[in-house]
Amino acid sequence: METLNSFSARGVPWNKGRLTGQKPPLKLREIWAIRTRLQMSSNVRELALFSLAIDSKLGACDLTRLQV
Repeated sequence: METLNSFSARGVPWNKGRLTGQKPPLKLREIWAIRTRLQMSSNVRELALFSLAIDSKLGACDLTRLQV
């Protein structure tokens, strides 16, 4: 019985009321908007990483390990 009382004394979980799980994938229009903004800013490194991520469907954790 004491464990139930101590659990309720902890408070509200950090993710109560929030959506959890994977985010929806980017739409084609959003991909092209990001790509054109990177091209206009002449940020070659970020554009290369973004194109690689989209073309190879790599996740963020895989991209951070790459060295360009």
